[in-house]
Amino acid sequence: MSTTAQLVRDYEGAVIPEPGTYALDPSHTAVEFVARHLMISKVRGAFTDVSGTVNIADRPEDSSVSVSIATASINSGDKTRDGHLASADFFDVETYPTISFVSTDVAHAGGEKWNVTGDLTVRDVTRPVVLSVEFEGATATPFGDERIGFSASAEVDREDWGLTWNAALETGGVVVGKKVRLEFAVEAIRQQ
Repeated sequence: MSTTAQLVRDYEGAVIPEPGTYALDPSHTAVEFVARHLMISKVRGAFTDVSGTVNIADRPEDSSVSVSIATASINSGDKTRDGHLASADFFDVETYPTISFVSTDVAHAGGEKWNVTGDLTVRDVTRPVVLSVEFEGATATPFGDERIGFSASAEVDREDWGLTWNAALETGGVVVGKKVRLEFAVEAIRQQ
C-alpha cells in the first residue's frame, strides 16, 4: 500500500500530488455558491450531482481539470427557492441541464496556492473564471485506493451568464445580489 509520502512531491516549495488522472468522487465533493439575499444576509446552495476529472501532469502547469454539474441537482435547503432557481428565471434546468468548467491554464501563485483559469459555461454562455486553488493533501485509503483533495473559490457576477432575474425592494436594493461566491471542496480518486 502507498504511503502519503509516495503520493506527493515538492515543486518550488509547494507540496503537490504525483502525476496521474483522478476522477471526482461525487459523494465527497461539494460544489457550493453563496449569494446575498435582501441585501441583509447570505444564502448558501449546492449542486449535488457533479462529475469530472483532474489530470496532474509531470509539470504541474500542464495539468487540467474538467467538471460537469447537473443543474437539476440544485439544493439550497428550501424547495420553493430550489424550484425558482431551477426555473427559466435562473438556471432553466430543462433547457440547460449542465454547467461545465474546463481549465485553460494552471499557474503557481506562490506557496500552496495555484490559479486555475478555465471556461465556465452556464446557460450556454461561456466566460473565463480564475479559481484560487489549494491542494489539501493525498492519502491511501483503507478501501485500496489513492485520493487527493483540493479546495477552490472564485467570485463571479451572475449576470455575466444571463442570470439576471431580480426584484427591487421598497427600502432600496434588490432581492438577490449580483456577486456570487463559488466554493469547491474536491476529493478525487486516482485512476492511473
